Amino acid sequence: MPVDAAEARRRVKALLGAALGRSPLSTQDTVVADALLVTSELVTNALRHAGGVTAFEAMADRVGLRLVVEDASTGLPSTKEPSGDFTPGGYGWPMICRLATSVTVSLLPSGGKRIQVFVPL
Repeated sequence: MPVDAAEARRRVKALLGAALGRSPLSTQDTVVADALLVTSELVTNALRHAGGVTAFEAMADRVGLRLVVEDASTGLPSTKEPSGDFTPGGYGWPMICRLATSVTVSLLPSGGKRIQVFVPL
């Protein structure tokens, strides 16, 4: 289980390198940067807003990256309405939804939720 977003990114970067047959990977590669950004946002949101990461799974092949992040909260991800005041927060979830081609949020029977995304490579 990653303890922070940086550790999750390191794990995903290594997984992508193996899946794509390129190591070390360049974060200048747009698809790699997108996958790492989605990873970071999901883990950071779980840590900041949802009681922490309770499960983390990442699988990749040449087609894409599938991420599963579970947290302790039943609160669903939300967005902030644009106000023009440039205050931080509320922008990560829409970005995740734009970069991933599949996003599902499921409430878990034992409490908490599972967010599963697919980021094409």
